[in-house]
Amino acid sequence: MNRHVIASVLAASTLAAVGVAQAAPATYSIDPTHTFVTFEVKHFGTSTNRGRFDKKAGTVTLDKEAKIGSVDITIETGSINTGTGPFDAHLKSKDFFNAEAFPQATFKSTKFIFNGDKVSQVVGDLTLLGKTQTVVLSANNFGCYQNPMLKREVCGGDFETTIQRANFGMEYGIAYGIPNDVKLIIQVEAVKQ
Repeated sequence: MNRHVIASVLAASTLAAVGVAQAAPATYSIDPTHTFVTFEVKHFGTSTNRGRFDKKAGTVTLDKEAKIGSVDITIETGSINTGTGPFDAHLKSKDFFNAEAFPQATFKSTKFIFNGDKVSQVVGDLTLLGKTQTVVLSANNFGCYQNPMLKREVCGGDFETTIQRANFGMEYGIAYGIPNDVKLIIQVEAVKQ
């Protein structure tokens, strides 16, 4: 092989490596108007109580080529909204979220799991009432699209998990039948920055 061919191969390899290096993770900001953190818990094994947190913020990083990502979300516990004022006040109290002492809950991912090109699970640490537990969010839907109004890429999906609230020290009512299991449903859309 002559020197010109070797030089061409090296140059092509270098350009390819630079191209890969430039495919860095993209940063996305959570869109609060299309992101909802809701919960469901059975009421004494009969109907289902539902509520949501109205104030949340955070960022997502995603490298679709390398199939890695991270998420960091903060939720204001005092923004809980069930549609019933007295119930909201009880949930904000020391019996449940103790929103005055613990005004924020956070989720920080430790790993994204992909199935092909789509995020299928997000593993991370949920901190609530000052206690941190590892949870796995399963993606029921995930995709990215070019938003025609924002003129930017938006990625999002529907994620869910079930937690045991007693693991975070939220034990009120368990002894007399209020379930320990709480289903979390997180609808997320984030806008590329």
